[in-house]
Amino acid sequence: MEPVRKQFAANLRQQRERAGLSQEALADKCDLHRTEISLLERCKRSPRLETIVILSRGLGLSSAAELLNGIR
Repeated sequence: MEPVRKQFAANLRQQRERAGLSQEALADKCDLHRTEISLLERCKRSPRLETIVILSRGLGLSSAAELLNGIR
């Protein structure tokens, strides 16, 4: 499970930085707590499917699958 979390964390951070958002700004856009973003990016928590979809919308991605790139 750890490689999956690591890849998701890297994808999330990359997409957040690409969008020019801080963890706090992304959390605000997604109606999540900033701590949630931090925990996900540090591999301390696995996201629920609903959270992946919410994050992808907040990041303006065309598909939630973009946060799953490289995960097999």
